[in-house]
Amino acid sequence: MHEITGQLILKRGREKSVLNWHPWLFSGAIDRVEGEPQPGDLVQVLDGNGRFLSTGYYNPHSQIRVRLLSWDVDEQIDDGFWNGRLQQANALRQQLNLAPATTAYRLINAEADGLPGLIVDKYGDFLVMQSLTAGIEAQKESLLPLLNDIWQPKGIVERSDADVRAKENLPIVNRVASGETPPETLVIQENGIQFGVNLLGGHKSGFYLD
Repeated sequence: MHEITGQLILKRGREKSVLNWHPWLFSGAIDRVEGEPQPGDLVQVLDGNGRFLSTGYYNPHSQIRVRLLSWDVDEQIDDGFWNGRLQQANALRQQLNLAPATTAYRLINAEADGLPGLIVDKYGDFLVMQSLTAGIEAQKESLLPLLNDIWQPKGIVERSDADVRAKENLPIVNRVASGETPPETLVIQENGIQFGVNLLGGHKSGFYLD
């Protein structure tokens, strides 16, 4: 998913949200699409005069047509880009200096970490990933080795079963994506209080870490 496959030209006067770094571009702002981008493909967003504004991934099935990733025309959306965003998110969590008495927390929080549609939660030695957009869906197999390299979990569970996937025209996915299968009841701690969670069958990603 590293090649630009299309350009979206905005209606005149509809570029304000993009210039303000809002990560969503809605269908009503688009004048026309050039090229034949498929769901999850990378596209460039241009203003009405053809000036570059941003790059993001596209989904014609969603009212949010583009989830914006970069506002730098020279930035390549490649493995280095994804790894950089993941490493940046990891560094932010390390700065929190969470006590050992907390073993479950959110590692990747979608748009807040510059990764629209990607949720990753840590549950002890396991990670749970949620893919909520067509762009992340197209990229997720490439993200798995990066997640393994950075956090070295025993296993990664994919819980892409949120209702929002229907708005992206995506099917439900619930699987062990990498490594070991977690125990049916995994014990985690939050501020020293223990909880038993089911990563493959519990609410949301297994618990309410958001």
